[in-house]
Amino acid sequence: MNTKIQSTLTQNIFLCLIGIMTIFLFESCAKKIAFQASSIVPGAEGTVKVKKDNNSNYTIQVELSNLAEPGKLEPAMKTYVIWMETEQEPVKNIGQINSSSSLLSKRLKGSFETVSSIKPTKIFITAEDDGTIQYPGTHILTTASF
Repeated sequence: MNTKIQSTLTQNIFLCLIGIMTIFLFESCAKKIAFQASSIVPGAEGTVKVKKDNNSNYTIQVELSNLAEPGKLEPAMKTYVIWMETEQEPVKNIGQINSSSSLLSKRLKGSFETVSSIKPTKIFITAEDDGTIQYPGTHILTTASF
């Protein structure tokens, strides 16, 4: 009977270890990086979360707070554009946070999500007059390379 208890105990410990390793494996797949401080919008804060999915695509989630309306910047702009750098492409416009469509709320919070087949190495935000612009202006918020 002692061997049966030891065998069951060993199996339970083994299953617990597999469960813990699985949790750490999934947690390590997602990177969460904070934006660096900005002299243009000093109160702005935010994070970027990049996670590889089952199809080898990368989900990019941006969360922002205390980001001033683009029209209140000097010079005034119309929208914030989110850019991605990769090893294959130097820079790519991946979308915009448009304050007129309530994505940037009265509480100055906003979020953005997209999927890319290419792994990003850096994410940054600029204020622009045109959300479809192909080349970035002055960086408002940026992450370190990851």
